[in-house]
Amino acid sequence: MAEDASSDDAPGGAIIVTARHRPEAAQDVPAALSVVDARWLEQSYTLNTRDLTTLVPALNYSSANPRNTAFTIRGLGSSVVAVSQANDGLEPGVGYYVDGVYHARPATAAFDFSDIERIEVLRGPQGTLFGKNTTAGAINIVSAAPSFTRGFNAELSGGERAFAQGRFSATGPLAGEALAYRLSGTFTRRDGVLRNVRTGADQNTLGTQAVRGQLLWQPSQAFRLRLIADFANFDAECCTQVFLRVGTSLRPAARQYPALAAAAGYAPPSTNPYDRLTDIDAGLGVDTSEGGVAATADWDIGPATITSITAWRFWNWDAANDRDYTGLPIQLIQRIPSRQDQLSHEVRIASDGDRPLSYVAGLYFFRQVLTGSPNSVFGPYGAPWLIGATTGANATPVPANLLDGYGQTGGTRFAVNSYAAFAEANWRIVPRLTLTGGLRYTHESKEGDYSTRVFGGPLVTSPALVNARLGVLRPQTYSARDSEGSLSGRANVAWQPTDDVLLYASFARGFKSGGINMSGLPLDANNQPALATAVIDPERNTTWEAGIKSALWVGRLTLNLAAYHTTVRDFQATVVDSSQTVALRGYLSNIPAVRVQGFEADARLTLGRLTLVGALAHGDGTYTDYPAGPCPLERQTAATAACDLTGQRIAGLPRWSQTLSADYAVPIGRGALFVHADSNWRSGYSGDPSLSRFTFIEGYNLTNASLGYRREDAGGKGWEIAVFARNVLGADYIQNLTIQAGNSGLILGTPSDPRTLGVTVRWRS
Repeated sequence: MAEDASSDDAPGGAIIVTARHRPEAAQDVPAALSVVDARWLEQSYTLNTRDLTTLVPALNYSSANPRNTAFTIRGLGSSVVAVSQANDGLEPGVGYYVDGVYHARPATAAFDFSDIERIEVLRGPQGTLFGKNTTAGAINIVSAAPSFTRGFNAELSGGERAFAQGRFSATGPLAGEALAYRLSGTFTRRDGVLRNVRTGADQNTLGTQAVRGQLLWQPSQAFRLRLIADFANFDAECCTQVFLRVGTSLRPAARQYPALAAAAGYAPPSTNPYDRLTDIDAGLGVDTSEGGVAATADWDIGPATITSITAWRFWNWDAANDRDYTGLPIQLIQRIPSRQDQLSHEVRIASDGDRPLSYVAGLYFFRQVLTGSPNSVFGPYGAPWLIGATTGANATPVPANLLDGYGQTGGTRFAVNSYAAFAEANWRIVPRLTLTGGLRYTHESKEGDYSTRVFGGPLVTSPALVNARLGVLRPQTYSARDSEGSLSGRANVAWQPTDDVLLYASFARGFKSGGINMSGLPLDANNQPALATAVIDPERNTTWEAGIKSALWVGRLTLNLAAYHTTVRDFQATVVDSSQTVALRGYLSNIPAVRVQGFEADARLTLGRLTLVGALAHGDGTYTDYPAGPCPLERQTAATAACDLTGQRIAGLPRWSQTLSADYAVPIGRGALFVHADSNWRSGYSGDPSLSRFTFIEGYNLTNASLGYRREDAGGKGWEIAVFARNVLGADYIQNLTIQAGNSGLILGTPSDPRTLGVTVRWRS
């Protein structure tokens, strides 16, 4: 899939990957993986991980804003987007690596790609090869390295809604054949796709920029040192949602959205989400950045290569949003400014050459410290909307301004130390039969401190009013610690009956360490923090997989099939406490058992100047044991309750997903006219962990296309001009959704971006 669709190479040219820390053909790797190269990223206008899902059907991505980001592989990983997706104590189940460096926070996957050579998406547990243990899979991003041959690439795009994007990279020698550099950067701008009828502003804008500098020191053929420094920033009037629908619950009618809106004399600017209208009255904006430095050294000692990767990274986050999503002054401020720092070091040794016995072994250390300052303030209409006219057993009248200026502030700190040793060996018993075995031992210690206080609001002395206000925001202070170790591993058998066919079967055990709730705890019967919920158990994954990889018709057709069966014990999920008045507090919890099974197919067909790439993924995910899950909206009452979700489909996983990409080139003069199109269809799925029928996201199709002319030599140097269309068919669909805080029944959604037309000019020299 990573091959240049318009290249002149003979059919069957190998796609080289480093998924197992050694260069090898993707068709020789006995595992399910997808590969997307730089040319494909360019032609499909894939800017980030969200766009990558259009090309890789097993990958799902949802993001209400960069901090509340969730991505899964085969339905496993971080749970669907919810308020608590920002819970700092949750480890992602999908590893996100850039040049071998693990990125601990899913939010960093929201930044645009910059100067990428290829992206490898690996499915299933990856602990025996990658630094950080991951149970669902890994996204391995490889950026373009410095070269001793001078080169310069530039790209500029412009389109509707003032869309503008620029990319550049320059590389070459600095000191003969010993020192080379690479400098690259990118920026993206676009006006908003939502219109705020209250302020007249366009919202959900784009504003990103990134720069990366590299040095490659290669004093001899046996040693090379690569230094990388990068910085990326996302600064935009983003991110909010619009009215999607209203669901009903079993709460009193007076406490549901129709009655609440009528009492306030409120109506949304539109009940059609694809009008893309909002009227939020609180500030909106995202200012987040990430960056770091990394040093990767490779030392060839003859029979093996020793690799050392040392990196420090940071992530800063600050954002303002309107958490009631209406034009009513219910909540004025909702922010969680955060700072994350991480330090990692990995050293490994990998055998060289084609030998009967090959191996990879390594040690890994990772430390992360994440601090936050949650801040919430309610407005003059907070009490009527969230509490009502009366409260308490004696129906005490509630002043309309009870929550006006009432807020919460505080501080959080989460730290983790992780140590691991891992090894994997491949034994070629006979020329066409290979056994693979790998083990990993991980020990992690975590500590979390959470402290918040409340402030503001009118002075009240009535116990009923005091308790009503505490039911909205309550001060909490607690500390939690967790320490554990675990052994995981995998085994694989691969048989190559012919040169063009590979059969394999594998078994893997994955482990994800326990977490600490860092967004506040649910309350017990005495309205006190339930300390027993502060720490959640580790997640354990067992995966069986079998597959076939084949190259047919003299290499013109590659066809890969895989079937898998995964069971997860103590699946880590984020749950929103629907029993609370405001339901802003989300917390981590364990689901006793989850099962996901399915099959996948990947194919590539070359017919003269036409190249077709297709992929199909079927996933059947079920909560096989979930006796105390969150209640869906239609089953919620005013009382605290849990609902049995055993046997229900897991949230966030489409049953079917398929992609199709087509490239066609016709020589004209000294160049070629080309057309590219890619289309992704996904079936419907639940967009909320409660599995409410009101939070179901309908299936959709997204198609992108480009048409252009390029002139380039055999080395790829030349120029290109193209017109492009994102969402060329103007599909309307919902990317993710949210239940309004307070459980009024109001459902908000992020509508798809409308069709965008534009022009791109590229230059390579």
